[in-house]
Amino acid sequence: MKATIVLGPGASKRLIAKGVAAQPLVRRALASGTVVITLGTTNAAVAEEILGRPIDREAFAAGFVDDRWNVAARVSEAREIVLRKGQPVVLPPQEIVELLQVGDVVIKGGNAIDPWGTVGVLTAAKDGGTVGRYLSPALARGVDLVIPISLAKLVQTLILDLARELGSGRIDLSMGLPAGMQPLVGEVVTEVEALEILFGVSALHVASGGIGRGAGSISLLLDGPEAGVQAAFTLASSLVAEEDPPLEGAA
Repeated sequence: MKATIVLGPGASKRLIAKGVAAQPLVRRALASGTVVITLGTTNAAVAEEILGRPIDREAFAAGFVDDRWNVAARVSEAREIVLRKGQPVVLPPQEIVELLQVGDVVIKGGNAIDPWGTVGVLTAAKDGGTVGRYLSPALARGVDLVIPISLAKLVQTLILDLARELGSGRIDLSMGLPAGMQPLVGEVVTEVEALEILFGVSALHVASGGIGRGAGSISLLLDGPEAGVQAAFTLASSLVAEEDPPLEGAA
C-alpha cells in the first residue's frame, strides 16, 4: 500500500521524537543504563515522549535559527535530562560525563544533514558547547549517540566540507552568532527512520517546503503493508496541528 503525507516542522519533531523513544538503543539504555537528553527543540519533544509528560519546551531550547543564528533567551533555565534505568536523576554536567559507559546513550540534535546521512551541529560556544562536552568522551568509550533530525534540514554540501569552511573566527559578517560546524557520529533518526521503527514502513522524501501551514514542511511517500501504512497515515494526520514552541532569542 502507498500513501503520501505532509509533515510540518512541529509534526516532524513529534514523529521523530516517537521514533527515538522506540529506538532499540534508547530502549535498552532506558532499561539498564543511562540516557542523556541534551537541550534542543526536537529533543524537547523527545524528552516528552520518553518521560510521558509535558516539559517546558521553550526553556529546553538552546541554539536555534529564526531570522538569524540565535540562542534561546531562556537557555540558562534548563539543563540536560539524565535518566538512569529510566528514572530521572540530577547530576552536575561533569558528573554526567564521568558516568557514561558502553550501553549508555546521548541524544543530540543537529542543524544540517547531507545527502549521505552525515549530521552537523552549529557551535557558537568557544568550548564547543554541549557537543564539545559529550562527543569525544562518547566516542572514546563506545557510548551511543542518537541524533534526531528532520529532513527539512537537508543540505546539498558535505557536512565535512562545511566544517572546514565555517568557524566563528573565519566569518566576517553574520546574521546572528558566527559559528562553526561539528560533524556528529551516531545513529541518525529522521522521519524516515522513525516511520520504519514505529510502523515497519518505508518512506521516500519527495518534496520540501510550501506556503502557509506548509512552510518548512516535508512530503513523504509511504510504502509497506496496509496495516502499517494506515497506522502511519493516521498518526501523521493527527499531528497536523502540532506546532513548534514560541522562542525568544538573545543574539
